Amino acid sequence: MNARERRAKLLVEVRGGAGHIQDLADRFRVSPSTIRRDLSMLAQDGHVVRTYGGAVERSVRDKNNLHAAEKEEIARAAAEVIQDGEVVVLDAGTTTGRLAAHLAHRELTVVTNGLTAILALAESPAVELIVLGGRLRQPNEAIVGPTVLEQLRHIGADRVFLGADGLSEQRGLCSPSLEQSHLKYAMLHCARNAYVLADRSKLGHEPFHYWTPLDRSHTVMTNLS
Repeated sequence: MNARERRAKLLVEVRGGAGHIQDLADRFRVSPSTIRRDLSMLAQDGHVVRTYGGAVERSVRDKNNLHAAEKEEIARAAAEVIQDGEVVVLDAGTTTGRLAAHLAHRELTVVTNGLTAILALAESPAVELIVLGGRLRQPNEAIVGPTVLEQLRHIGADRVFLGADGLSEQRGLCSPSLEQSHLKYAMLHCARNAYVLADRSKLGHEPFHYWTPLDRSHTVMTNLS
């Protein structure tokens, strides 16, 4: 098992509640110092928060503070391509959540599985908000499950905006679970125009083993400054 594979499995363990360094070292048959380095790398990438003796996965609120100015810049640019009256699908995520906040005053129909976007639009008198129903996945606050996929089959949107934990030119969007990679693929194909919102820290980043191929025309919205 190479370091990247070990870190991906380590993140799964942390998500499941395992967080003590010695326990993780025993489980992966490596030294505690190796686990500390792995957790430091995951923390730098925004996936976990280091605690005394271990780590926990970052919440959406923690991730929202990472590269905040860049995410806000991307969200504003994405809002500008949307026309009044359109049907827009928003993936769960921090940048898509910021985009939702920019749409609260617009005459639109917004379809989303993201709790952040739902909260941003819940009190908007202008937006018709359609919430995709399913199971709420923590800590990224995404609604997932087969019922979400079934609902997407009946939606023909004007635009879809996808988030990403990583973006590879060869493989597409990187996701923390197979379930989410399937869901992103369904979203990718449910609209006439597709966009990926990814700040520069996501470009070329491959933290997980699950992928959504970007096998249709799409626009990547990022900032390289």
